[in-house]
Amino acid sequence: MDAEALVRAKLPGDLVKVLGVESQSSSKAEAFTQAFLKSSIQQHTRHDLKTMLSHKAVVLGYSRPKKGKVKRSSKKAKGLNACQKRALKIFQLKPEHQRYKLFLSLHELWRQYIIDLCGGLKPTCSPQFVQQKLLKADFHGAIITVVRSKCPSYVGTTGILIQEFKHVFKIITEEDRLKVIPKKSSVFAVEINGFVSHIYGSRFEQRASERSAKKFKVRGTIDL
Repeated sequence: MDAEALVRAKLPGDLVKVLGVESQSSSKAEAFTQAFLKSSIQQHTRHDLKTMLSHKAVVLGYSRPKKGKVKRSSKKAKGLNACQKRALKIFQLKPEHQRYKLFLSLHELWRQYIIDLCGGLKPTCSPQFVQQKLLKADFHGAIITVVRSKCPSYVGTTGILIQEFKHVFKIITEEDRLKVIPKKSSVFAVEINGFVSHIYGSRFEQRASERSAKKFKVRGTIDL
């Protein structure tokens, strides 16, 4: 028996006596149901009551439960600021670690990284192509030489680049000395697989991640 037939069905005799009501005829029951629904349901201007009842379910009464407001924490995990990093000496290399031989393996990793970056770094590679790749590369592990500087005492200094900051390079020399070389007003030479690239330090006054997304105009020279 479907729902409509069940609603219109007559009450059993025992329920009639208990409830004290009498079942109406089917026509009267239908008329009562239609009148009740018409008074209870807000009719849409485009549909009559019969169309609404025949096409979709109708909810006679419903109240959306209230949800408790959940406070979301807007606090984000914050890293150390510059002052805290300096206080903890995060960027300071301990004297016992300032040894050239310790960073030779880093240099080999850097060489392979540049070779892969330049597609094999073959002799037929265009110098301009290599220069553009080097301008956007990470130089940690590279052996660099100061070939020109505003301060003459820096000229000729060679070592493995172990730390790069916005304005300076930190390199370790073969004599196990840590040198801090300013990028500005300095020109550096980098040699790899026969390519010697002269790079202007003023172009490196950015982090490697920032350089990788920047477009450069090739300047300087590359010797073979």
